Amino acid sequence: MELLLAVLFFAFSTTITPGPNNVMIMSSGVNYGVRASLPHWLGICLGFPFMVLLVGLGFGVVFDRYPHLHQVIKILGTLYLLWLAWRIASAEPKAIEQGKSKPFSFFQAVMFQWVNGKAWVMATGAIAAFTSVTGVYWQQVSIITLAFLLVAFPCVGVWLLFGAALRTILTKPLFQRIFNVTMAIILVLSVVPVIAEIWHYYFMSAD
Repeated sequence: MELLLAVLFFAFSTTITPGPNNVMIMSSGVNYGVRASLPHWLGICLGFPFMVLLVGLGFGVVFDRYPHLHQVIKILGTLYLLWLAWRIASAEPKAIEQGKSKPFSFFQAVMFQWVNGKAWVMATGAIAAFTSVTGVYWQQVSIITLAFLLVAFPCVGVWLLFGAALRTILTKPLFQRIFNVTMAIILVLSVVPVIAEIWHYYFMSAD
């Protein structure tokens, strides 16, 4: 239960924070309305969990052959997530410019995940941090995928439905900084159980 809550916490904090997907869907909602932006919204909500699933299954083959590599990747993934939290918290407030292109199609939004740097960090970080070689790996990957699927629709939907209001808030430096720091803290809290597990593995397992 603790791991499941950590994954959901992590999925929520990384999905709700500003990034390429959310900025683009927000701009699309402001410029073209909810109805015209639905294919873009569905492409994000279904495309990213599918990416997590494929990345996770690919990692599974590697972990079966090199089980000790899992802990190394878990440490690197956790450091990546902490670095991402620092980048979010220390980001300078700035206005989000309104996009002028047409809304993304469903297929374009799905394919965009594979060139989205934040998506790669989220996918690889989640798989490395929240899986264990001692458990049933494909079930763990499925739970992680399901967690992102569950949070994607409401989190991305918020940026779509309330894009205009959010844009107004995020163009004010003080509110944008408060939002960024809050999301960074949530992101750090989501990896605390993983840090505790790494500490136990290296410093307590000998006992």
